[in-house]
Amino acid sequence: GSLPGAPTEVPAWLSRPAQPAAEPAMAWPLGRALAQLGGAYILAENAQGLVIVDMHAAHERVVYERLKAAQASAETGGLASQALLIPATFAATAAEVAGAEAHADALAALGLDVAPLSPGVLAVRARPAALPDADPVALARAVLADLADVEASRVVQRARDELLATMACHGAVRANRQLTLPEMNALLRDMERTERADQCNHGRPTWRQVTLRELESLFLRGR
Repeated sequence: GSLPGAPTEVPAWLSRPAQPAAEPAMAWPLGRALAQLGGAYILAENAQGLVIVDMHAAHERVVYERLKAAQASAETGGLASQALLIPATFAATAAEVAGAEAHADALAALGLDVAPLSPGVLAVRARPAALPDADPVALARAVLADLADVEASRVVQRARDELLATMACHGAVRANRQLTLPEMNALLRDMERTERADQCNHGRPTWRQVTLRELESLFLRGR
């Protein structure tokens, strides 16, 4: 059994060991996590002062870049999928059922297996391996909605990137999710390793720096 007070579930995106204790925290560009604020922000300390991170936006960007890299490296051009032990079923609209049938190949290329189970019911039997924490039904419905806007005969690069962005949103840590300090630090290290992690998928900043000089001016110090 697990130890009393031990966490019962570790998010799949936190799969790496913590940084070595010997490595100085101030050497990390985004610093060392201090706390979580308002269920939406990570506060961290770096050599310049305070770092404020929009955790959902930042993780969404990390997941998006991971999906793009996984798709680019896949020999078949598709994302690896992970079969669900128990298929996730949902009452679907006629448009969703028609979309699942018409876009079966595109869904498979995105790592999704969505097929009719009975009249008006769709079953999600597999989801992208890169999105182990995503809700399979919400993910499938969002992708089906996006595919409805794409011509059935083609999924052009722009549309594919938009599909991956939609999937990344569902794979990212949600707002108001309480993170532990190791989880926050894991996200900060992921951001440092990810290209363009300073902007979210919608072009907004994912983090801001508040320098010690700016903090001192707030408190009228040094005058």
